[in-house]
Order: sequence, then structure tokens, then C-alpha cells
Amino acid sequence: MTKPLKQIHLAAHFPGVNNTTVWSDPEAGSHIEFSSFAHLARTAERAKFDFFFLAEGLRLREQAGRIYDLDVVGRPDTFTVLAALAAVTDRLGLAGTINSTFNEPYEVARQFASLDHLSAGRAAWNVVTSWDAFTGENFRRGGFLPQDQRYERAETFLRTAWELFDSWRGDEIVADRESGRFLTDPAAGSFAHHDAHFDISGRFNVPRSPQGRPVILQAGDSDEGREFAAATADAIFSRHGTLEAGQAFYSDVKRRLARHGRTHEQLKVLPAATFVLGDTDADAAEKAAVVRRQQVSGQTAIKFAEQLWNRDLSGYDPDGPLPEIDPLVGENTISKGRASVRNHRDPIATANQWRELAAAKNLSLREVIIEVSARQTFVGSAATIAEEINRLVQADASDGFILVPHVTPGGLDEFADTVVPLLQERGVFRTEYEGETLRDHLGVQAASRLG
Repeated sequence: MTKPLKQIHLAAHFPGVNNTTVWSDPEAGSHIEFSSFAHLARTAERAKFDFFFLAEGLRLREQAGRIYDLDVVGRPDTFTVLAALAAVTDRLGLAGTINSTFNEPYEVARQFASLDHLSAGRAAWNVVTSWDAFTGENFRRGGFLPQDQRYERAETFLRTAWELFDSWRGDEIVADRESGRFLTDPAAGSFAHHDAHFDISGRFNVPRSPQGRPVILQAGDSDEGREFAAATADAIFSRHGTLEAGQAFYSDVKRRLARHGRTHEQLKVLPAATFVLGDTDADAAEKAAVVRRQQVSGQTAIKFAEQLWNRDLSGYDPDGPLPEIDPLVGENTISKGRASVRNHRDPIATANQWRELAAAKNLSLREVIIEVSARQTFVGSAATIAEEINRLVQADASDGFILVPHVTPGGLDEFADTVVPLLQERGVFRTEYEGETLRDHLGVQAASRLG
């Protein structure tokens, strides 16, 4: 019996807190003006993508006491941008990264419930934790939490938010014909939650939203992160986009669902991916090589290496060999306080892997960083990229991809105009939205009330 073709899920990421964006490109635009966000979102909706994703940091990142040179200064607040985008889009999902370490459940639940109402059911929450001490200085509690406690707080935070979302039923608002007022059930929105992390009670003042709960996204790659996603998320980001690594991650995360009473279809695996298009594969390869060197300058390469070595490497030549000394191991890292996405659990083993790579391919420090820091990248003609995306999805290496253009806001335009039509011709990507909400687009079961 022939296995039915899987439908591919695509999303668009607006970059800005990593080394993806090529600032030097003459087509690169503002990361502050609303027109940039609107352009990317409208392109994604025109191409019938599932959602637009906006990351956020709570503090400018630092390394060795200095502001990290690749950060965005002045990025507007996530909820403000997504609420504005709700007014200029009709079907596109709107996903935002909101921190569970330094925020509070009532405030975040209220904001997401409001966004879900304003967008008619298109809100999504990327639940993240934060380990850095400097970010904590911006908040009353200060400090930071060890990894196991961060995920414990995150899961408790999310389930507390669910209790707030679920404190309303659909029939708790009724209209009084004589007075013309809306009345509520006396118990509407009532909640009480008491545990080691939160001691709150009262009444949630936003009625149940179109999706009941926003779609939940999660990005952790650690064992704790994978288990958290299997228990709570509707979609998980992944760094593993190659066939073998993608299949291993996909299988691992999906098998965890059963012990949480969930089915295979209730969690989508969506690796982040960059892309470089060309008229031919050779043309695209030439462009990709230029883009990668623009993304990783010599200074950037040294900063990345310092995160692993936990040492000041400013005296090293980025176009020379890797340091012969081993990394310093310990909690007091050179990047403490910087919201780094790189958390090397065994720095010495990783350094040895980098050295082996450098020796095998005769690579400089900068060239090693270019190789190891690259996300899964699609490089080729539109036909080649469409074929590769479909191959990985049908082989259960992913359920789709979150595309990160290296130029904003127009970097998605060519993909939307050339690759998407080829996927549609294959019958593996929608030609029109079939539902109204983001849950409809993703095909994930609507959130139910807590038992």
C-alpha cells in the first residue's frame, strides 16, 4: 500500500538576534520600522505559510563585558508588533517568543488571549527559558536558574497559564435583553493556583479565545527540552535538518508523546532552515559561499570560539588555526549574561571535534565556525530546493521548515514566487488556506480543558 504524501508545513522567521542577517547587503532594511515586519508577514501569507515567527530578547547580549556586535538595538516589543500584524493579515499565524523565567503567568496569559481574539485565532507562543544572570538584573527577582529548575518553572508556568485560559467556558457570557448588557456566570474566570513557583488567585478577565489556548511552540534540544515539548507543545523547533540527524530527532521526540497520552500527529517537528536560490545549482552554490562569509566575519568567528573556549581569544587570528589550549570548563563562562543559543555541554569534546574537522578539511578558525554554525541550508535552483524539502518531509526527517531569510524584509519573496508553486504542483503544499485558525493550518488538535 502506498504511503500517502505528507503535507508540508512552512513558517517564516524574522531574524535579528543571531548571525543569519547579512547587514551589508544593499537590500537589507530596517529591523525597527513596522513596514519591514509587514512586508515579510504579507509575503508569508501570500505564499500560504502556516505562521510568522518573531523572536525576542529581554536584554542586549553581552560577551566579556561588551555588547555583542550582532544584536539588534531597538527591536519593538513582540506583542505590539504581532498585534499590529493582526490588522494587516487575515489568515497567517502570529507566533512570538515570550520568556517563562522572568515573566508571570497572569500577564502573559492575558496578552496571548488578547492576541488570539484580535487575530481571530492565530496566536502562538514560543515558550522559552533564560539562563543568563544579566537578563535577570532587568527583573525584580534577578539572578538565574539552573537548567533543571528552568524547565520545571517553564512547565509550571505553562500549565498555570492553561488554567487561566480554561477558567472561562464558551457559555459564560450571555446578553441581558432588557439592559443590553453582557452578563457573566459568577464563576467565570475564577482561578486559584498555589505551588512552589506561583501563589495566585483571582479572576481572569479575558474570555476564552477562538483557539481556547494559543498554539504552543518549543525550541529546546536538550533531553529536558525534548520531554517538555512532548508533554506540552504543538510544534518543536529543531537544529537537525539533514536526513539522518533529522530522522533521529524526529523519531526520538515522536516516541516520547505516548507516555504523555498524546498521538504522533499532535506535535509537529519544524527545523529552522536558511536558503540560497540561484538560476542553477552552481550559481546558488557560489552565492551561498559569499553569504556564509558575510554572516561570519573574522570578529564574529572569534566571538563564537570564545563561547566554547571560555577564554579571551582576541589575540588569535581568525584566519589562522584553532587554539591548541583546551576550553576552560565551569559555570563562570565568558558569555554569562549573554542570551546565547550555544550551550556546549562537553566543551573539551566539542573542541576536539572542531580540531578534527579543521585537520580533515584544512580549515582556519573562521572556516570551522562557518561550518559548525550553519543551520540546515537549502542551496540550489527552485526545483532543487523544492525536491529536497519534500524529500526530507516525506522521509520523516521533519514535518516542514521554519525559513530564515538572510536579508529582510524582502528575502522571502523569491522563495514564495518560485519554490512554493513547485511544492503546490506536487500536491504537498496548500494552494489556499482551508481553515481560519493557526491550529487549522497546523492540523493539531484544539486545546481541551484541563482534566
